[in-house]
Amino acid sequence: MIKRLNIFIDESGDFGFANGSSELYGVSFTIHESSDSIANDLDYLNNRLKKANYDGMIHLADLVAKRGDYSHFNLKQRKDIFWSIFYFSKRVKVKIHTIIVDKRFKNNKSQLNRELAVEINNFFEMIKDYMNEFDKVVIYYDNGQEALGAIIDTLLITRSNVEHRIEFNHKEKRLFQVSDMLTFVDKIVYKHNHNMTLTKAEKYFFSVKDILGIIRQLRNKRI
Repeated sequence: MIKRLNIFIDESGDFGFANGSSELYGVSFTIHESSDSIANDLDYLNNRLKKANYDGMIHLADLVAKRGDYSHFNLKQRKDIFWSIFYFSKRVKVKIHTIIVDKRFKNNKSQLNRELAVEINNFFEMIKDYMNEFDKVVIYYDNGQEALGAIIDTLLITRSNVEHRIEFNHKEKRLFQVSDMLTFVDKIVYKHNHNMTLTKAEKYFFSVKDILGIIRQLRNKRI
C-alpha cells in the first residue's frame, strides 16, 4: 500500500499595498495522513451542518461578513456553521500550521513575496524528514493566488514524491475548508495578540472568550 500524506493549503489576504488592501496575509496548512480515517469525523461534521440547515462549502470570510451563500443566515445559524467546522478540525487527526505576515512592516509586493518564500521554506524544511517518510505527498492548493502557487511549486520542485493538485472539489474536501478556516481565525488571534482593531463584522461574530477558546483548543494540533 502506498503511504500518502495530504497537505491542504489556503490563504487569506492579498498582495496589494494600496488603501483597502489587507493588513495581514495568512497561509494555513492542514496535514493529514491518508491512513488515518476521517469517516466518523465527517459524519460528525455533516450531522452538525444538517442541524444548521447547511450542507455547502464553508468559506469563513463570507460566513463572518454575512455575504454570498450566507447572506440570508442570522448570527446564530452562522455561528453554528462556524463551530461545526471548528470542532471538526479539533476532532480530526491532523496537524496544522499557519504563517502570518504583517504587511504593516512591508513596503511592497516584492518584500511580501520574499517573506512568504522564507517562511514557507522554513516550514517545509522543518517537516522535511516527516514528508520523506511517505511514498507520495499530495499538496492541495488551487492557485487561487498565482504568486503563492509559484512559491509553493518553486520550493517543492526538487522533491520527487510531491504532487501539486490544483483542481479538486472544494466542497468535498472538508480538510481544505479547515485550512480556509485557519487562515481567518489565526488572523483574528494575531490581531488580538497584537492589539490590532477587528472589523465590525469580526467584533460582532467573535467574542474575546471565543478567541481565547480557539487559541486553547487548537494548541495541541499545531506544528
